[in-house]
Amino acid sequence: MIEKVDHIGIAVKSLEEALPFYTNTLKLPLLGIEEVESQKVIVAFLDAGGTKLELLEPTSEDSPIAKHIEKRGEGIHHVALGVKSIQDRINDMKETGIRMLNDEPKQGAHGAMVAFMHPKDTGGILYEFCEKKGMEK
Repeated sequence: MIEKVDHIGIAVKSLEEALPFYTNTLKLPLLGIEEVESQKVIVAFLDAGGTKLELLEPTSEDSPIAKHIEKRGEGIHHVALGVKSIQDRINDMKETGIRMLNDEPKQGAHGAMVAFMHPKDTGGILYEFCEKKGMEK
C-alpha cells in the first residue's frame, strides 16, 4: 500500500543557486544535503510540512537529472510515494502491466530503497516508490 507522498523531486542546475529561494524566500528548513552516487546527483531535502521537497543537482552530464534538465528544463522531476514493501509494489505494478524502470530496488538518498515506474504508463508522471525501513518516515 501507498502510505503517503514522501517527497517531490525537483531538478535544478545548481543547488547553490536554487536553495536561497526555498530557504530564504519560502522559509523552508533545510534538512540536509548529500550525494547519491548511484543516481549521479547531489540532493537537498527541505521540510514543506508533511511532505519533503528534494532538490536534485546532477553531478555529471550523463546523469538522468542532467538529461531531464537538458530535455525539459528545471522543475518537477518526480513524485515519491512512501511504501512499506517496495518489492511487493514493484511486483504489483508489473502484474498490472505498468513497466518499471527498476525491476529491483536501488539505493536512494538517506539509505532509502527506491524504484521508478515508467512515465509512459503513468500518464506522463515519473513516480518513485520509496521504502525507508527502520528510518523516520
